[in-house]
This record gives sequence, C-alpha cells and structure tokens, in this order.
Amino acid sequence: MKIQRHGAVLGLVTAGALLLSACGSDDNSGATGGTNTPAASGVECGGKTKLNAEGSSAQKNAVDAFVQAYQAACPGVDLAYNPSGSGAGVKNFNAGQVDFGGSDSALKAGAETEAAAKRCQDNPAWNLPLVFGPVAVGYKLSGVEDLVLDAKTTAAIFSGEVKKWNDPAIKALNGSASLPDKEIAVIYRSDESGTTDNFQKYLKVAGGWTKGDGKQFKGGVGEGKEKSAGVAQAVGSIDGAITYVEWSFAQDNKLSMAKIDSGSGAVELTAETAGKAIDEAKVKGEGNDLVLDLDSIYGSKAAGAYPLLLATYEIVCSKGYDADTAKAVKAFLTVAATTGQAQLAEAGYVPLPKAFQEKLLTAVKAIA
Repeated sequence: MKIQRHGAVLGLVTAGALLLSACGSDDNSGATGGTNTPAASGVECGGKTKLNAEGSSAQKNAVDAFVQAYQAACPGVDLAYNPSGSGAGVKNFNAGQVDFGGSDSALKAGAETEAAAKRCQDNPAWNLPLVFGPVAVGYKLSGVEDLVLDAKTTAAIFSGEVKKWNDPAIKALNGSASLPDKEIAVIYRSDESGTTDNFQKYLKVAGGWTKGDGKQFKGGVGEGKEKSAGVAQAVGSIDGAITYVEWSFAQDNKLSMAKIDSGSGAVELTAETAGKAIDEAKVKGEGNDLVLDLDSIYGSKAAGAYPLLLATYEIVCSKGYDADTAKAVKAFLTVAATTGQAQLAEAGYVPLPKAFQEKLLTAVKAIA
C-alpha cells in the first residue's frame, strides 16, 4: 500500500488514535505512533536466532521493514517470512510449522481456535494486529476512470447478478457517465485469504450479501487467481475486469479504483477517508487478545469515510513456546511495534496509534 500522500497519512494516524479512545483506552491524549514511536533500545534480544513465519501477503512489505529494524536492534538474528496467504499461515501455525502466523482476519471461533490452542500446549493463541490498510475495488475499463459503486451493487457484481458494465444498477450510481455494453470479468482470490474474508464480511454487513463469508470466495462467479499480486495482475491485463485487493497492489498495477457510496455520497479511497472510517472501530477481544470488531466500520454511513478496511494480525501463542522461541518472538514483535513502525507510511501502511501501540506491547510482554 504505497501511500505517497504523507500529509494524509498523518490524518489517518491521528484518526487511529481515536480508535483506541473508542475502545476504552485510558490514553485519550490523541498522541500517535510513527513520529512518536517509543524506542526499541529496551528490547531483550536473544533466544532463537532465526524465526519462521508465514501468511498474509498483504503484510509482506511491512514484515520486511520489521525484519530490517529487528536486525538493527538485535545483530545476528533473522526472520524468514513466506507470504503464502492467510489461510496457509494459520494452518501452518496451528500445525507448529512456523513460530507465528500472519492473517488478514482473526482466528475463527471453533475448530480453528481450538487447533491453535492445542498447538500452544493448551494455551490460548492471541490475535495481535500490527498492520492496517484499506482494500480497493480495483478495475480496468477503457474510457471509465471515475466509477462509483455501493455495497449492494458490488455484492451483485461479485455474485453474478449484475453481469454487464451498463447494468441499470451501475448506471444509477454514475449519472451521465458513459458505461459500455461489456461483460464484467470478476477476478477473485483462489487461495484462502483474509482479504476475501474481510471483503465478504463487508458485503454482508453493508450490501446484503447472502453467499457467506470466510477465507474462500463464495460468490460462485468469475476466475480465481492466487495471492494479491495474482488478482491485481490479472485485472490489469483484462479490459472489463474487477477485483478486490489491497491498495498497494491496485496502485502498483495501475488499476482504476471505484469510489464507494455508503449513503452519504461517493468516497474516494485515500489515507484520510480510510482514517475517518477507523474512527468507528472497536476491540471485541478480551484481555491481550486484540481482535477488532469491524462491523461498525463496514456498516458506517459517515460522510467522507471509506469503509472497506483490512487489519492484519500476527497469530501467536500466549504461552507454550519453548524459552528460546518465546524470547525471540517477543523481541521481534517488540521491535515491530516500535522502531519497526517508522518505515510503514513509506511502504504504504498505517503506523500504529500510540495508545494501540501500548496495548500491543502489553500483550507482547505477557507472552510466556
């Protein structure tokens, strides 16, 4: 998510601070992360010298920045991150094949959470959000660079009910715009993906989507491609195609991005408009399990708010690691939540608000 609007990033970070006040944080000063990030000089280096992690491709560039900061703070260490997708990250974490998993959605209650607890020696796994960013409805359509969609029409497109670009539902949102009599080519993630999960949850909350949610796309229409890069590249090569993808991949592949009308007018995807939507977020997890409740964002009708957002988690054991792994995981996450945040805006992500950063560091410190 290569945000090249640094002034707007500040607005998003400031808005993020309000997120924590809404979550009941005692720190309501509005101080933010990024420029006010606490130093990682107190990090306790040591333990395992090479960590392994796997999962969300959306957070890959952020993890790269975290690794650089980790190596600077703790010479001689490394972390290998495989951006195989959220589904693979959770599965391989639960199987004990990696030290932590990256996921664009929190562990699901039931079998997934139970498997994670078993992997953690009968201790709970925690969902720790480190990376925030918006999801674009990216498309390629000759002659149409300014497109407005709402959640209901987007749901109809991705379920196959709306099949052509000049469908009356799309025309009604776009006034006098000239829309071609052309088939819509839906491109979706074929691998398990938290981006898919978040997108379908947004459509369900805001657009009446009845196909279900989860990490597998359930629209029953279109062509599947693997990973974020795969769907973005496919849309970039097909006139008339549309997909859902993290903002950076839409930018990198020069995709047009639809404005979203949630009932208060069309809203362009920018750092500022995503920040306004973050104001609605609440934490629903208990204690150090920092699961976000995004339904209030998805259903928001606030003017100027872009509601389709993604929070990326690190899935970790609260307890159950061997001593060397626990020490290294804590060191990496401490650096990632502090000095590692400094490069995130440049890489296209949103630095953590200070209040949330402190909540996250409390959880990391509690890992045993």
